[in-house]
Amino acid sequence: MIKWWKITGVLLVLYALICGLLLPVPNLPILEQSIRNLYYHVPMWFSMLLLLLASMIHGIKYLSTGNIKHDVRSAEYANAGILFGAMGLVTGMIWAKNTWGAFWTNDPKLNSAAIGMLMYLAYTVLRNSIEDEEKRARISAVYNVFSFPIFTVLIFVLPRLTDSLHPGNGGNPGFNSYDLDSRLRMVFYPAVIGWSLIGFWIADLRIRLKNIELKREA
Repeated sequence: MIKWWKITGVLLVLYALICGLLLPVPNLPILEQSIRNLYYHVPMWFSMLLLLLASMIHGIKYLSTGNIKHDVRSAEYANAGILFGAMGLVTGMIWAKNTWGAFWTNDPKLNSAAIGMLMYLAYTVLRNSIEDEEKRARISAVYNVFSFPIFTVLIFVLPRLTDSLHPGNGGNPGFNSYDLDSRLRMVFYPAVIGWSLIGFWIADLRIRLKNIELKREA
């Protein structure tokens, strides 16, 4: 049975995709029509952060309870977070090409995001390299608990301490300082909610499949 939040996620994403392309946007210098990527790029990162936060929380729950179900949830939330992080990087590169003239620049925000994603890719490699289930769950949980705070520092704190092309970092004004008016907000916020719900739906499906595998193995 499809729960209400899954239907809500689909409807909000469809709304963001359609209205994001059709509704008028502010005609800002340099950004111009590429500002529509705000509806797609930024929600990817919000969704990623929520999923990685959920992954860390379930990692803590595993360490406190030893329940393997929390390890499964922690791993799958992290996997879904990596997926949305990758989509955030791709949409960001497309936006950078249209506004900065290159898919990738030596920008602290971009470099920090790439380092953070590599940290979580290393998390998946770590899990796959340990055969013992209990040992894998325990080491992964500890790694996860330390990774999320470091990741948030990398993408939110360090880029603000130096010059950056990215809006809202290194003295560069954010979109609120430009023109994040009602025309953008009426699509942006539903997009964030919708993509986040889709992210948790993807993770939920993977969790259910993993639990089925565990039952068969048992």
